[in-house]
Amino acid sequence: MSVRYLGFVLLVWFPGGLHTQSADQQCPPPILAGGYLVPKQNTYSHEANFTYGCNNGLKPAVEGWWAIITCQNGKWSPKPQCIDEKACFPPHIHNAKYKKNSKGWYEDKKTVRITCDKGYEHKDRDATAICSNGTWSSVPVCEKSIEACGEPPKIPHAVIIHQEYQELFAADSVVQYECEDGYTVERGGTKENITCMSGNWTEGLTCSRGTRPEMGHGGDRGTSLGTRDGGGTSGSRTPPAGGVNNCGQQPIVPNGDVVGDDPMFLSYHCAALYQRVGPERVMCYSNGMWSEVPFCKATFCSVDTDRYLALVSVGVKIIKDGETERLECAHQTRWWTTHYSVARCTNGRMTLSRCCDLLDKWTVC
Repeated sequence: MSVRYLGFVLLVWFPGGLHTQSADQQCPPPILAGGYLVPKQNTYSHEANFTYGCNNGLKPAVEGWWAIITCQNGKWSPKPQCIDEKACFPPHIHNAKYKKNSKGWYEDKKTVRITCDKGYEHKDRDATAICSNGTWSSVPVCEKSIEACGEPPKIPHAVIIHQEYQELFAADSVVQYECEDGYTVERGGTKENITCMSGNWTEGLTCSRGTRPEMGHGGDRGTSLGTRDGGGTSGSRTPPAGGVNNCGQQPIVPNGDVVGDDPMFLSYHCAALYQRVGPERVMCYSNGMWSEVPFCKATFCSVDTDRYLALVSVGVKIIKDGETERLECAHQTRWWTTHYSVARCTNGRMTLSRCCDLLDKWTVC
């Protein structure tokens, strides 16, 4: 008996509940000051549309001289509003940002300051937009900065880490590369940075298999040729065979040459601006293999000014390790002073500062 009563109660309650839910979704006629509604009704159903217009001297708070709004769950979207016809809607400026007005529009004569995105600069130094009689006058343009860089170079066997892809990078931006497994950079390790300087990226790394890390004179670089015949420690060497002619072709050392004619060993000498790292003498073992071979480390940096649009072209400049040099910039902002970029060579790596006024050669930008 109680079950039958419960069924009756459910049949009675649900229709009323459905009616209440449907009524809650309806929208009442909107209140619109300074305008008129078409068509005008007492209520509007969910997702119903209607159009409104504004009286003379006013306009809808959206683009165009009329507007359409929609009933969404009992509310109108967007909210209908008539504003002064001399007001302006938000300006559309590429590669820029500015403070948004909470009202969604700007009053006549309102001035808005525009900030260019990183890597862009104001054309003709114009940074403000002015609302004038319903339109924007003197709208700034954000163009690519002469000191910004495009996307970083693609380097074989390496990827850029901790950085999302982007087409433009501001001056002084730094990106980090990491070599894939089994590859290392010239100075050892697997990671290295490059920097955006004066519109160009500094020289990138090279990921190579078996790259030798830099060590001091006579340093052990992991070579243990002396143990291939078995016995002894890594410092043990098989007795020489009696002459360098028993090992065939002499090892080639880039930027280095064999000096002297001693029949028992080879002596290597590095070219100017290079420093030998490793043993001076190389001997031939009885197993037909050469002992550890040195390599020649560069003690300078080179700057090809023809590659840098921001620099005056003077060809390739050589800068010794630990030294700096001023390079004249092509883009001068004031006629009474000269702008320079400071080139620095540190441990074989070159960096360029942004172009700026330099009072003397020690001034840092």
